[in-house]
Amino acid sequence: MTFKQRLPFFLGGLALGIIIVVFFLNKKNTSFDYTPNARVLKNIRSKDRIFSSEVLLMINSSKIDTAQISQILKNGNADIWNKIKTDSCIQYHIKGRKNLQHITLTVKNCDSTATINKIFIE
Repeated sequence: MTFKQRLPFFLGGLALGIIIVVFFLNKKNTSFDYTPNARVLKNIRSKDRIFSSEVLLMINSSKIDTAQISQILKNGNADIWNKIKTDSCIQYHIKGRKNLQHITLTVKNCDSTATINKIFIE
């Protein structure tokens, strides 16, 4: 069999395999968090959140609410290149996307907790 004859069989099998995988994985509610940004955000979301006093004042004054913070921690852009490492924690700047672009969070990611230290609203 020549390459021209094998290529349609390969592409047909590949397409069928992709359809089957997508069909089964949609029902299992899985995610593909392989990028560094997605892994950092997932790690922060899985931990207990602690808000600093400055952030609590902003939440109480209704400048921002916890739903917006959760949305940024789910879909934001973590600045993984400018992270600050301390003894057991790493500090990230996470910028919101789409309608939350004007909000940037400063999050200190420790072993068991994630502390939201500051919120910058542009």
